[in-house]
Amino acid sequence: MVLINKNIDENGNVLTINVFSDRGILGANLIYSSRNYYPMTVVATSRITILHLKRELILELCQSNISFMVDLMKEISDRTIILTDKINAISLKTIRQCLMDYLKYEYHIQKSNIITINISKKDLAERLGIQRSSLSRELNKMRKDGLLEYDARTVTLKNIDIC
Repeated sequence: MVLINKNIDENGNVLTINVFSDRGILGANLIYSSRNYYPMTVVATSRITILHLKRELILELCQSNISFMVDLMKEISDRTIILTDKINAISLKTIRQCLMDYLKYEYHIQKSNIITINISKKDLAERLGIQRSSLSRELNKMRKDGLLEYDARTVTLKNIDIC
C-alpha cells in the first residue's frame, strides 16, 4: 500500500510532497490546527484502511501514555523537517540542483554509479516539483555536459566526484 500526498496548483502542476508507506500517519501536524481540512490531495495506489482518531482521544492518549505522546511529537517533528526540506528543494534550487540532490541520495542508498530509477519520469518530475518536459530537457543537458547517461530505468553517473 502506498499513499501519496500531492499538491496540485491551479495550472494542474503536481508536486509530490510525501509518499506514505504502511502504517504511515497522515495529518498529525494538523491535529490542533485552526484549519479543519487537509490542504493536500491524497492518492492511494491500492485499497487502504484509514483509522481516524478524534483530537479528544489523542489528547487523552497523550495524557495517559507518555510513549504515545513522545511518538506523536516525533512524527510531527519529522513531518515538519520533511516539509521544510521540500520547501527548500523547490524554492531555492535549480532543476539541475534538485535532480543532482535526488541522484546523490540514490547513489548513496544504492552504492552504485548506475542508479536504478524505480518510478516513472512523470512521478520523478512530480517528486521534484517540476514539469516532465523540464526534467527531460535537464537530463539531456546533463548528458551533453558529460555528467550522466540514462535510459528508461537507469541513470549512470559519469563523474562520481559530483556525489
